Amino acid sequence: MADREYALQMHREWAGKISCEPKTKLSTREDLAVAYTPGVAEPCKDIAADPELAYAYTLKANTIAVVSDGSAVLGLGNIGPAAAMPVMEGKAALFKEFGGVNAFPICLDTQDADRIVETVKLLAPTFGGINLEDISAPRCFLIEERLKAELDIPVFHDDQHGTAIVVLCGVINALRITGKRAPACKVVVNGSGAAGIAIAKLLLLYGFTNVILCDSKGIVSSKSERLNDVKREMLKVTNLDDQAGTLADALMGADVFVGVSAPGAITAEMIAAMAADPIIFALANPIPEIYPADAKAAGARIAATGRSDFPNQVNNVIAFPGIFKGALEARASAITDDMKLAAARALADLVSDEELCEDFIMPDPFDPRAAQVVADAVRSCC
Repeated sequence: MADREYALQMHREWAGKISCEPKTKLSTREDLAVAYTPGVAEPCKDIAADPELAYAYTLKANTIAVVSDGSAVLGLGNIGPAAAMPVMEGKAALFKEFGGVNAFPICLDTQDADRIVETVKLLAPTFGGINLEDISAPRCFLIEERLKAELDIPVFHDDQHGTAIVVLCGVINALRITGKRAPACKVVVNGSGAAGIAIAKLLLLYGFTNVILCDSKGIVSSKSERLNDVKREMLKVTNLDDQAGTLADALMGADVFVGVSAPGAITAEMIAAMAADPIIFALANPIPEIYPADAKAAGARIAATGRSDFPNQVNNVIAFPGIFKGALEARASAITDDMKLAAARALADLVSDEELCEDFIMPDPFDPRAAQVVADAVRSCC
């Protein structure tokens, strides 16, 4: 059976990848009297007097919303909220399986930033946190920033920050192998959408100082066409020499390439022009910017992709369940930069000196320790 046919068959059988199950038995009148009327009135009255008790008496303490407008779903683009639902259900299943966090998909039939913000704010009393998912740039930046400012629960856009955390984890360990130091490295990030911007920001926070951001037209500089507010803001901290040119120009002498862009964006000749022992993160899915074997043949010391069928998969599942697990347990009101850095370092530390090699720089997606060490790292920042 072809992959497509099998996937469709399983989705028909599942008819949704999550379900709601009662925690309490409801088999007697006494059961009903406690779980529903009249007993249910008692926690209602207490929560009305002290809204914080919702964390003690309801699912809020361990439940998040996975919110999308369907505008940037995987590699499929703007396919809308109904078509985004299988992905959001899958994300909710991953939260539960890997982090023990309850999650529910919320697919909104609007791509207006103001309406999305207002809707999420209206839904917020039900949830302990909000995971934004597959919302296109640059609206995703505005939506996240507004919700972070206007809500008192954690808001996290996984396409941005989950990806950035896992990339940083891998880069930290790549530096362990190559002996390079962050402040001395030149980094090129190809792709100026949600993930690319977040990766560049987190690398800078970690200690990289020479980061160049590229988009489909080449190096993002003051001379670039179609500069938006986000790119202008990034120019304050990236490409400090205001270099112009192509991606090939940017990669001359670079130590690290991170691609969140398009298939085939980087060539063997570009890698050959990089510094010694170059580190290549080619994360376009399903077809990377360059395949690992080609990158290695061109001189790359380390190659990572977003695919599960190659070594060094950059998989957000090692980060986001633990991020929310820790934030919910700590009753954090926000997910901070310190939490992201701590999470990346904790994940990098999971790879022992004995395990660390060119083909193993990140924990396996099924490493049962990942969610807990990330949760512990997040709590340590509260």
